[in-house]
Amino acid sequence: MNRDRVKGTIDEVAGSVKRKTGALTGNIKLEVEGMVQQATGKVVNAWGKTKDAVRDAAKGSKVQLDTRLTLKTKNSAADDECKKCK
Repeated sequence: MNRDRVKGTIDEVAGSVKRKTGALTGNIKLEVEGMVQQATGKVVNAWGKTKDAVRDAAKGSKVQLDTRLTLKTKNSAADDECKKCK
């Protein structure tokens, strides 16, 4: 969990409280402020979840390099001799 998720959750809860308080008291300005803060909190929380998912995916991924080489010879006699060895 990162700071964005914590901040987003706090904004969601505070916005919800403001929105409900504004609705109960008839204060439309407070209600709208609460809606905006709650929506902002949801966006910030989603951004934090995305960052966590990317970080977790990066930790779990393994990078593998293909180090095999294919050698070809121009000498057909050497190729024939090699085929006999197999």
